[in-house]
Amino acid sequence: MKIYNSLTRRKEEFSPLEEGKVKMYACGITVSGEAHIGHGFQALIYDIMRKYLQKKGYAVKYARNYTDVDDKIIARSKETGIPADKYAEMMIAETDKVMREFGVDDPDVWLKATENIGNIIDFIQKLIEGGHAYPVPSGDVYFDVSAFPAYGCLSNRSVEDMLDGVRVENADDKKNPADFALWKAAKPGEISWESPWGRGRPGWHIECSAMNRAAFGDQIDIHGGGRDLIFPHHENEIAQTESLTGKRFAKYWTHNGLIKVNGQKMSKSLGNSLLLEELLKKYTNEAIKFALLQTNYRNDINVTDGLFPEAEKHLTEFYKVIAAVEGRFGKGGAGDRDIDAAFDKCMDDDFNTALALAELFGIFKGISAKLASGDASAAEDVYQVRKTYSLLGLFKKDAAEYLAEVAAKAPVVEIPAEVKSLAEERWQAKKAKNWADADRLRSEIDKLGYTVKDGKDGYEIIKK
Repeated sequence: MKIYNSLTRRKEEFSPLEEGKVKMYACGITVSGEAHIGHGFQALIYDIMRKYLQKKGYAVKYARNYTDVDDKIIARSKETGIPADKYAEMMIAETDKVMREFGVDDPDVWLKATENIGNIIDFIQKLIEGGHAYPVPSGDVYFDVSAFPAYGCLSNRSVEDMLDGVRVENADDKKNPADFALWKAAKPGEISWESPWGRGRPGWHIECSAMNRAAFGDQIDIHGGGRDLIFPHHENEIAQTESLTGKRFAKYWTHNGLIKVNGQKMSKSLGNSLLLEELLKKYTNEAIKFALLQTNYRNDINVTDGLFPEAEKHLTEFYKVIAAVEGRFGKGGAGDRDIDAAFDKCMDDDFNTALALAELFGIFKGISAKLASGDASAAEDVYQVRKTYSLLGLFKKDAAEYLAEVAAKAPVVEIPAEVKSLAEERWQAKKAKNWADADRLRSEIDKLGYTVKDGKDGYEIIKK
């Protein structure tokens, strides 16, 4: 099994620090707003990684964090008039709810910055004692980048390159512009805690280092997050942790791609954020997963208007086959190991869900052929598809229930009277075998933005 390591920039054979066990941490959400599709994608990917490692026989301890105190949360607190800690609690509850609707399992360990203030202060104090950090008169504490020669190893950039476009805070107090805040002195009215340097709160980067060490010790096997966290967040985590422990922090660094909307980076400022809760009102959680997992997790996903409808269409067709097979032959119980082996081969190549999903089209073509010929082994194939692909969160529902859910979420399209009239006229022309008129009428319907799908007993008008 190979995993792409962002630190070495190549795929590496997976070998954990301790045989048979995996310690895995993924950076979670800063709860300054509602969960969007990017949050959902990241949570889904690391849930799948955890489950596949378990399938391979590893005992996995998987932790995620919530950043529940930072500048953005404090800003939202001021906007809403809700105390920062209460606002964070509210957003965590909302995020948990929507993630469960999305069908992503909780990690083994949830970590929150506000519940680890003691660990964070202790971590910072040790960095100061080791000469890697320094307090300033304002009450802030900074990490001294010059004291960590390997700084830049993850992002593969020089300190000078890193400073381009990076906001510099309190430059006059710092030894050099690249130094970053470990502890921030409290401003009037802000949420804060007592510390050896005065009342304040943690900087963003220190929380993950301190919580990781509290949960796992000095080293972990896999550290993950979105690619946008490589610099500065993960770069700074490496510097902090390795300065304290003198050991390699994470053996494998993994990063998922970002979500784009019609070619543009998704952001609040562009007004193109896709909230997960809103998407779940329109599409099944399985369709959203299918759409996202068709792209290798390390690549960016471009969400176009047709991405989720197309995924829903494919899954609906698959579920129709499942319904027909299970209705005719019942539910199998032995399975087909070839289907499972092919899936594992894909996933062993850096969790290649895109290739695993591509396999489904051939699998269901074979199942449909067996169904048509009356081959009852189609039930065993369906059983195995359900068992194997449930790891990706797919085919977990009763077929009839899934199809009913799709129908319930489908938008009601009001067909114009003109289109209905043309469609009926065309149907009568077909029955009379007046093919020329039927073709002409189909063309007119097409120009109005609709198409007609014929069946044995009638026709269906579909908006294009």
